[in-house]
Amino acid sequence: MDSILFQATIYLVAAVIAVPIAARLGLGSVLGYLAAGIIIGPALGLVGHENTHELQHVGEFGVVMMLFIIGLELDPRALWNMRHRLLGLGGMQILLTTVAIMGAAIWLGQVWSVALAIGLIFALSSTAIVLQTLTEKGLMRTGGGRSAFSVLLTQDIAVIPMLALIPLLALPKTPDMILGETLEKLSSASEAEDAAPAHEMAVSFIEGLPAWGVTLVTLGVVAGIILFGVYLTRPVFRFIHTARLREMYTALALLIVVGISYVMNLIGLSPALGAFLAGVVLANSEFRHELESDIEPFKGLLLGLFFITVGAGINFDILFAVPFLILGLTGAVIVIKGVILYGLGRAFGMRRRDLWLFTLSLAQAGEFGFVLISFSSQSNVVPPELSEVMLLVVTMTMLITPLLFLLHEWMSNRMAETGDAQEPDHVDEEGQVIIVGIGRFGQIVNRLVRSSGFSTVVLDRDLSAIQRMRRFGVKSFFGDPTRPDMLNAAGLKDARVLVVAIDDPDASVRLVSFARRERPDLHIVARARDRTHVFRLYQAGADDIVRELFDASLRAGRYVLENVGLSEFEAAEAERTFYQHDRDSVRELAALWDPTVPTVENAAYIARAKELESELETMLLSQLEESGEPRTGTG
Repeated sequence: MDSILFQATIYLVAAVIAVPIAARLGLGSVLGYLAAGIIIGPALGLVGHENTHELQHVGEFGVVMMLFIIGLELDPRALWNMRHRLLGLGGMQILLTTVAIMGAAIWLGQVWSVALAIGLIFALSSTAIVLQTLTEKGLMRTGGGRSAFSVLLTQDIAVIPMLALIPLLALPKTPDMILGETLEKLSSASEAEDAAPAHEMAVSFIEGLPAWGVTLVTLGVVAGIILFGVYLTRPVFRFIHTARLREMYTALALLIVVGISYVMNLIGLSPALGAFLAGVVLANSEFRHELESDIEPFKGLLLGLFFITVGAGINFDILFAVPFLILGLTGAVIVIKGVILYGLGRAFGMRRRDLWLFTLSLAQAGEFGFVLISFSSQSNVVPPELSEVMLLVVTMTMLITPLLFLLHEWMSNRMAETGDAQEPDHVDEEGQVIIVGIGRFGQIVNRLVRSSGFSTVVLDRDLSAIQRMRRFGVKSFFGDPTRPDMLNAAGLKDARVLVVAIDDPDASVRLVSFARRERPDLHIVARARDRTHVFRLYQAGADDIVRELFDASLRAGRYVLENVGLSEFEAAEAERTFYQHDRDSVRELAALWDPTVPTVENAAYIARAKELESELETMLLSQLEESGEPRTGTG
């Protein structure tokens, strides 16, 4: 017991110290966990190799939970839409990488069977590191992030046929090897006896079945998971709800993930794949957010444990004995995979940042490599001395991966700073309305105006937004809309209305000031982030200023009033009164606002704001009293 507590303390202390430091330095949590593992393992020797290996299997369950959560966030229709990337991009990556690394291994003197096993092992990438880092850096929803996820999902599926293929590549056994294996089995028979029943059940569940029987069992289990998610989760959750114990929801969430993983193990399929499937099935259920919040803490801790064990498991003795060999093989794996990924990315239409993200994020080997190397060694496919080298190369590529993400971040910043971007479009169209900024705000304005029969000219500096609008048939132009020549080309001199919908407050104020100077008669509608931004736009010359969240918040407030005792009419009247009073207040406070004095230090502004707030409360209470309805619950 003391030993377990000591080990747990060591791992937790290492994580608590190393990860915040790495995050503060901008290196990401994964590199922090890996560094913590190196410190407590090879550097200080606080944890043993055997303990690290055992804990790594526990930590790998974090990958299962992560894929379950990803499945919860992925609509089944979105998964169907990914089928071309899964089969095309993912399948081609595995095939080309396997062939390329197999060729390199044969060139280095390996027989074809060993070379094929090496190619299959290094064709995989690290689901744990890549998805964790993509999520942490907010890159999961980018084009490169989605493509990387498609490839990782294909790789997880491909592990199943790889496990079936590897034993067929076994090397012929020598008499010495057969004798050694026999003695080893005899010496370990008594130790294995206790664990045999559970292991035999897992192995014998499909062992001995014909191919069609295995297929039927597999399809039956997958169908069972789908039916459970569709028809049984609601009654089970209702039953759990009657206990009114928060921990029961957590227990049920863990039961779903652990149970499905166990069933998938019984039929020889990847637990991570089963958990992902379950997540997709439950993605549209009303319990999605409950499940996600219950699993998330366990996922984070187990993934962290896995990364620490990877760092702690690095065999520096081999690294120091043949450093050039290990580093050379590590670099060769990353380069070969990187070249193939880059070529596939370009072939599938990825460009610039997405292309480099896709290339650099998947250039490492993965955690399933540990499983396949161990399995290959046990199946007499890969010699023991080669498997030790391969394990170290897999670990080294995973250790380098966070640095590749930092390289991508640096390259992205360089692209932005050096202006490595598309040339601005030539604006060859004029309209009655110029809309600057086609984000969520500008899109709604543009749709309403165009649907009402008026022409618009859309300008934005976000190339991806412009390309997205063009795919929907909306003609729009790429470039910096704050440049006078671009505004003039869009027809500023003849336009009736200018809509400033960009989300940069300083740029929007400059744009309004310029437009007002050029066209004193132009009507300017501007988007504002907050009251201070409203005052700046007002002074710059905007006619109508719309705060981003004001109308939505006001409507939400009306819904609240309708559900605490007011009638729909009374709530609507309170909303209208608040709206008009706020508009009048903003105009009055704008005259008192001084950009050179912080608002909290502007005594006249604060005094008048308090008076106006008091006036608003009096107006609303008087309005409610006139309705003749008694009010309760205000105390």
